[in-house]
Amino acid sequence: MSRLIPIRFAEYDPKELKDIAGRLVVLVTPEGTMDQAARSANRLSKGALARLIASEGFGKAKTGQVISLAWPAGMQVEALDVLVMPRRVTPIEARKAGAALAKASAGKSTTVMAGSMPKAADLALGMALRTYTFEAHKTPSGSKTHGQVVIAHKAHEEMAAKFAPMLAVADGVHMTRDLVNEPANVLTTSEFANRLVEMETIGLKVEVLDEAQLAELGMRTLLCVGQGSDSPSKVVVMQWNGGPEGEAPVALVGKGVVFDTGGISLKPAGGMEDMTMDMGGAGVVAGTMRTLAMRGAKANVVGLVGLVENMPSGNATRPGDVVKSMKGDTVEVINTDAEGRLVLCDVMWYAQERFKPEAMIDLATLTGAIIVGLGHENAGVFSNNDALCNAFLKAASAEDEGAWRMPLGKGYDDLLKSRIADMKNIGGRAAGSVTAAQFLQRFVKDDTPWIHLDIAGVASVKSETPYAPKGATGWGVAALSRLVQDGFETE
Repeated sequence: MSRLIPIRFAEYDPKELKDIAGRLVVLVTPEGTMDQAARSANRLSKGALARLIASEGFGKAKTGQVISLAWPAGMQVEALDVLVMPRRVTPIEARKAGAALAKASAGKSTTVMAGSMPKAADLALGMALRTYTFEAHKTPSGSKTHGQVVIAHKAHEEMAAKFAPMLAVADGVHMTRDLVNEPANVLTTSEFANRLVEMETIGLKVEVLDEAQLAELGMRTLLCVGQGSDSPSKVVVMQWNGGPEGEAPVALVGKGVVFDTGGISLKPAGGMEDMTMDMGGAGVVAGTMRTLAMRGAKANVVGLVGLVENMPSGNATRPGDVVKSMKGDTVEVINTDAEGRLVLCDVMWYAQERFKPEAMIDLATLTGAIIVGLGHENAGVFSNNDALCNAFLKAASAEDEGAWRMPLGKGYDDLLKSRIADMKNIGGRAAGSVTAAQFLQRFVKDDTPWIHLDIAGVASVKSETPYAPKGATGWGVAALSRLVQDGFETE
């Protein structure tokens, strides 16, 4: 797993700046007001900071912007980073500022003179999120080292306590990013399952269901997706029992297609290499379960992921085949590239039959249509329960993870009618993300509050975000952890 940069809080002593090595960060307000540490740095650097503040460029600086002065005179640091920061900021502003600092530091040891900044823990979270790199398959060059971050604060013990659960979120996000970034020849269904089993060491109860067990359970739609591959299909169940014994859990269900060729409905060659990220939903479930365990969430949560590979072969499912689901409904497979819903529907039914959850949330890189509709800024949110949906949207907003509610309705559902089976697996080109959600809703029991999250546009992106380099984002881990914390944890 990618290494989290060490971050610790320490006593605030602005008189000891002269001998600090690496990079030093001081805070200056947009109006140019220097705090005690900034004034000390200004004296040591013979007025360099004051000259910067007086410059025309500083007047145009925005909240959270970092301005670097290289090798300032009178100091040992290789850079004096000036963070433009009002005295009062929102948690999101603090996180984005931390992310900007992490990007500027490029892995070098950094000391942040945070003074009495109220949102210093959020600043630290932003740094933890943005220092992520995925270099597992690059040949090492030279002796590249990663430094540590020290945040000097007047209430350093209080801030360290606030940061501890946030660090668990960053840990889960990094795990999700690793899984989504991993190539499919490494992250096979078996390797994915093995990595989840390893989380038993942090308190999760993990079990792996193999193909024989899945067949006995009747998970035929899931199995039909992977039957063309040499990689065995699996379902992994992760349980975190941090709430009252016997209390119904929250169920998180993830699509884990480790590679998606489209099957017999073969995808075009251009861009197919990106289909290593088609297990993004399962990646988010895994990262969320890790976060809940690491922070000791006082709730019962079960995470279930369906792990398959969608390949064309002489044994692959064909367009026109009819398959019976675990629920008992039959599905006419019109397009084998609409495979994610075939995986999810069986796992969702199993989750309800076995665990009778208080609420169920599924996540999947399900449709290209959601990218057409929402781009890469928001995940699509579909739900049968206003209270649960609104709670999730609030949690996502609080964690700065874009999410937008999409419609459901009978007119969309009617597009799934089949001539020869109970339903088709696609409803046509129009409203493709909605008909996919309608398909899944057919496998949700009437008394189960449910959300479907289509994360195709946000799981992995081609350009960097405020919190992540280009590639996997880890979207959803923070929002789901916050949803559990705010809505399902006991006192």
